[in-house]
Amino acid sequence: MAARVLLARGGLLRPAAQSGFLPGLRTVTSSSHRAREDSWLKSLFVRKVDPRKDAHSNLLAKKETSSLYKLQFHNVKPECLDAYNKICQEVLPKIHEGKQYPCTLVGTWNTWYGEQDQAVHLWRYEGGYPALTEVMNKLKENQEFVNFRKARSDMLLSRKNQLLLEFSFWNEPVPRPGPNIYELRSYQLRPGTMIEWGNYWARAIRFRQDSNEAVGGFFSQIGQLYMVHHLWAYKDLQTREDIRNAAWHKHGWEELVYYTVPLIQEMESRIMIPLKTSPLQ
Repeated sequence: MAARVLLARGGLLRPAAQSGFLPGLRTVTSSSHRAREDSWLKSLFVRKVDPRKDAHSNLLAKKETSSLYKLQFHNVKPECLDAYNKICQEVLPKIHEGKQYPCTLVGTWNTWYGEQDQAVHLWRYEGGYPALTEVMNKLKENQEFVNFRKARSDMLLSRKNQLLLEFSFWNEPVPRPGPNIYELRSYQLRPGTMIEWGNYWARAIRFRQDSNEAVGGFFSQIGQLYMVHHLWAYKDLQTREDIRNAAWHKHGWEELVYYTVPLIQEMESRIMIPLKTSPLQ
């Protein structure tokens, strides 16, 4: 099962104030104390929102590119995983290398820890939604791909995808040599908090660049909304542990974590192994 963490809807739970009264005894509370309590209770239910004059996709995404990303999750029948990997490694690189398709296979993986018997594919479409539509229409005419989809469908239990944009302050994913393991950390944010997340992580990312572990950061546009995905590369699990622990010794990291945790409703981590044909090794 996937490693999931559920967080309180309002963020971090605060301990109840200790009034010191005993059951059955009447206590007298000052009006100023009551006012503070009322103010705190209202803050749990009322959140001030700054007026926005633009969509968060325009505020957070890279302006110099119009790339769109598609993230695919395929849950494969356990007995079919090897056959599934084989046909993917035969067909997907041909789409990646085909000059007639304005898309790039960024990476393709199997999960190692997290959701089991799962394949994850990340595609980039240079030119945004028109490029996505162009690729889809051309692939409908590609008989090898049509046969691939039919064979693949017999091997799957379920599948889903999301269309994503790339955060402006993250690295653009580029091919890298291996061997590496990859961690995909996925965050379901509270609706309305994407701008806050972006503001905090625009500062936080500088704490996670020393070992070249940051691969890419994305937020969803279609599919499950208010989803954020951070993709990291590590030599191995111990290196991952060492790098993550080292961040806590950098001044400012703990403060940024403190402020971003209340924005999260749910989070998940996948450790993934790239297929041999993946540009990210």
